[in-house]
Amino acid sequence: MAGQDVESRLRFAVLGPVRAWRDGSELDLGTPLQRSILGMLLLREGRAVTPSEMIDAVWGEEAPPRALGALRTYVSRLRTVLEPHRPARTRPDLLTSVGRGYALRLPPNSLDLTRFEAGIAEAETARRAGKLSAAAECLRVALGLFEGEPLAGAVGPYAEHQRDRLVERRLNVIESLMDLDLELGNHAAVVSELIALTADHPLRERLRAQLMLAYYRCGRQGDALAVFTETREALIEELGIEPGPELAALHQRILAADPTLAVTPAATGAAAGAAAQAPEPEEDPAPELPRPAQLPAAVNDFTGRREIAGRLRTLLSAQSSAEGVPVAVICGIGGVGKTTLAVHVAHASGEVFPDGQLYVDLRGYADEATAPESALGAFLRALGIPPDVIPEVPAERSALYRSLLADRRILVLLDNARDAAQVSPLLPGSPGCAALVTSRVKLADLPSARLIDLDVMEPDEALSLFAAVAGPERVAAEHAAAMDVVAACGFLPLAVRIVAARLAARPSWTVSSLVSRLADEQRRLDELRVGDLAVEATFALGYGQLEAAQARAFRLLSLPTGPDISTGAAAAVLSLTARQAEDVLESLVDASLLEAPAPGRYRFHDLLKLFARRALEKSERPQARTMALRRLLDFYLASCQSAHRLAYEGSMISGNLAVAGSGRVFGTTDEAVAWLIAEGDSLFAAINQAATSSRAAEQLLPAGDLLVAMEPLLESGTHTREFDHGTRAVLAAAMKIGDQASELRARYVLGRVLFAGNRLPEAEEQFKIVHELSTARQEKIVTGEVLNALAVVVGRQRRHTEALAWFETASQWYRDNGVPAGEALVLSYSARDHLGLGHAKDAIAAAEKGLAIFTEIGSGAGTARARYHLGIVLSRVGRLTEAVHHHAECLEFFRASKQRVWEQRVCSRLAETFITAERYSDAVRHAEEALVVSREIGHPFGEALSLTVLGKALKGLGSATRSTDCLRQAFDIFTRLGAPEAGDLRLLLDGAQVVES
Repeated sequence: MAGQDVESRLRFAVLGPVRAWRDGSELDLGTPLQRSILGMLLLREGRAVTPSEMIDAVWGEEAPPRALGALRTYVSRLRTVLEPHRPARTRPDLLTSVGRGYALRLPPNSLDLTRFEAGIAEAETARRAGKLSAAAECLRVALGLFEGEPLAGAVGPYAEHQRDRLVERRLNVIESLMDLDLELGNHAAVVSELIALTADHPLRERLRAQLMLAYYRCGRQGDALAVFTETREALIEELGIEPGPELAALHQRILAADPTLAVTPAATGAAAGAAAQAPEPEEDPAPELPRPAQLPAAVNDFTGRREIAGRLRTLLSAQSSAEGVPVAVICGIGGVGKTTLAVHVAHASGEVFPDGQLYVDLRGYADEATAPESALGAFLRALGIPPDVIPEVPAERSALYRSLLADRRILVLLDNARDAAQVSPLLPGSPGCAALVTSRVKLADLPSARLIDLDVMEPDEALSLFAAVAGPERVAAEHAAAMDVVAACGFLPLAVRIVAARLAARPSWTVSSLVSRLADEQRRLDELRVGDLAVEATFALGYGQLEAAQARAFRLLSLPTGPDISTGAAAAVLSLTARQAEDVLESLVDASLLEAPAPGRYRFHDLLKLFARRALEKSERPQARTMALRRLLDFYLASCQSAHRLAYEGSMISGNLAVAGSGRVFGTTDEAVAWLIAEGDSLFAAINQAATSSRAAEQLLPAGDLLVAMEPLLESGTHTREFDHGTRAVLAAAMKIGDQASELRARYVLGRVLFAGNRLPEAEEQFKIVHELSTARQEKIVTGEVLNALAVVVGRQRRHTEALAWFETASQWYRDNGVPAGEALVLSYSARDHLGLGHAKDAIAAAEKGLAIFTEIGSGAGTARARYHLGIVLSRVGRLTEAVHHHAECLEFFRASKQRVWEQRVCSRLAETFITAERYSDAVRHAEEALVVSREIGHPFGEALSLTVLGKALKGLGSATRSTDCLRQAFDIFTRLGAPEAGDLRLLLDGAQVVES
């Protein structure tokens, strides 16, 4: 069945319980958590949601350790519910994967909230046309879509927040409906409804005012005054405040029997508007002031930004005197569309500001910015003040300007502001007016301003803009290429508009030809110009305002190729203290030249980074650039040395690293591994950058040392592919320039990577080459480790006698060099080969001695590994309770330190022990935990082990079909990996008559 057919029959609801129907039949959406995830996807209206956002939304700070796996399970179940007939392994069109996140592409009008908002928009259109009855009917229909508390049944912080928002939105619409009914003269009909509403919401002054006005028009003046008294008492008792000026004014007018209250006002918003005192006629009325209309023309292809535009309109239309004059500041990098958005919102808010709009380009990034007094002079002339009577003193101009705006409703748009000092004199002083400011600087020091940090467009928004300018037919014909183009533009609106305009002006070009033109990063900025528009020129305006220290930091920080950079790493690049670096980094964030995606982390927009590198090449000598990158490598190496020392207490590796700089110092293994995971992408970027540098001979050895020092990260299982790529890049560079020291390090880590992937013969080959290089060079950095690694990899291939010989060589080396932790490690690992030869007593003795040594020297990581191996031995000899104890102890350590490879291993071993004890339910639980971890970290060998023990446990529970399915999956993986365990499983499957011999 086609995906579109499925979509066309679906309907969703969030204005009540989260529900869904197909063909009128309600769907079973599962647990509250599953409904909460669906509710979030529905409210995001087709925009992608990342897994971390969904976890925070549903679980908040109490997310369980397996939240990501649970989330994926819930999403999979939702897909099954929403698209039950979709063939397996076909990507769904409704609930789609976008990057690492998800998006729900809703059919038109399938969500009740969408229909609700459409009804409100229709009512507003009718109201503007003077069709008040039609407007009221539209609002009644829209409100009828509510079926109780919004998002009922959904849980989590996001649902709570959205529930409050939707409840408030419903109340606002109800108040608007009451205004219309009062304006239509339906005061008698709405009294009972308003009595119920004010009882439910006793502190909402607008509802109270509407009830007072309805009572008064029904001839019930006493009831109207009693409502005011009750309201005043409630406000004083609950909030300690008096009623607002609108309610107080209405009270006075009712006391005075104001005759205008008995007539339905012509203006929309009768109840609220009736609270204003009617002006008394004057004998000599003042001449009417001009109505300025200075806004630039809005672009006719404005695209996207719907949510932010709505937020801005709501903010600007707030007329409450208690909150003062609404001031919104749109800030962001050059070319992100601040002015376009501001002008669009200003035009769309025209009816809110019937007395006009003032506009000035403050030229904050030009050589000569517009002075506030000059802008004031222009505003005063636009407001009808003759030039010869405009005051010369800036303060007097500002005072006259605010006086002219008093009691008027005018929007002031201040474009391209430099700082708060330039903006402050131009702000209105009276409620009713509002100011909209654009600036590259965040203007955090502008009092009472609401900052809107404008980011680049969403991918679909950028694609829509590209199509609007270049032509929808050309974009539709090459959709994938068009997405590549807007991605190369970094989704920056100015860049998208420029390339689209170039394409529109060149009928012979294809979208694909643009992709190839933008592929060269060295020339990309040159391609992003057309006519007077140029991305580089826009960036140059902001760059030209920087002080020398800021400009230097801006340039040098573009050197690292990582996705972002921490404060400590940036301090190393800039050769500053951490405090000094943070100050300059934050100043660049304030100038919208850097982004701060998380506390203590900073990144460039892609195009800004290219601009910064171009400025770097012009201003910094090659030697200065090389030294900056070397300082970064040194910082990373020193930090990783600290992490390695904690994770592998007693290892000779950390002591033999040639560390030139200083780095992070960690207090615990958990802290060290968490830092390694957070910095992983940046660490590998630095390694690959060093390996491919034209000065690789100077930077390769630190990069090789860094790979070795990052060994604890390999145990986390989070960056296996990056380790493989990084080690091969360093190895290739080392072989090219004949750098045996770097070759040795790269091959050692590559062997570890291959072993983790169960590519045992390849791992053995690498370890033997490392052993030969270490012996020839007499270099001790990984000698003991590689001897132990050789023993382990040989043992895993069931050559137990040979493995024990390698272990003995490793043990002797550690004893000769005084490394008790190394000797303990050898003893622990060798226990399994003693078992393989049937020597149970020797196995127990070796494992217990290894644990005793680690315990004596106080190595937490070593003790955990020793407990792991001792638990295996004890399980095999039937001492099951002791085995479970040791495995439970080490599992707690590995989970706390985020060593997920070890976590899945221990869970598998616990499952094996529980199978032996015939505690099959416990075995299934631990096997499933191991399977989840294995799949999350992309560890196929661990996945096969987990499936094996899960299959055995399920067989013990009597689930023969599921058991066979798990064993078959494990057999397929083991076979693909060339693991000897495949032979063991074949015997099991043959016995079950599943795999034919």
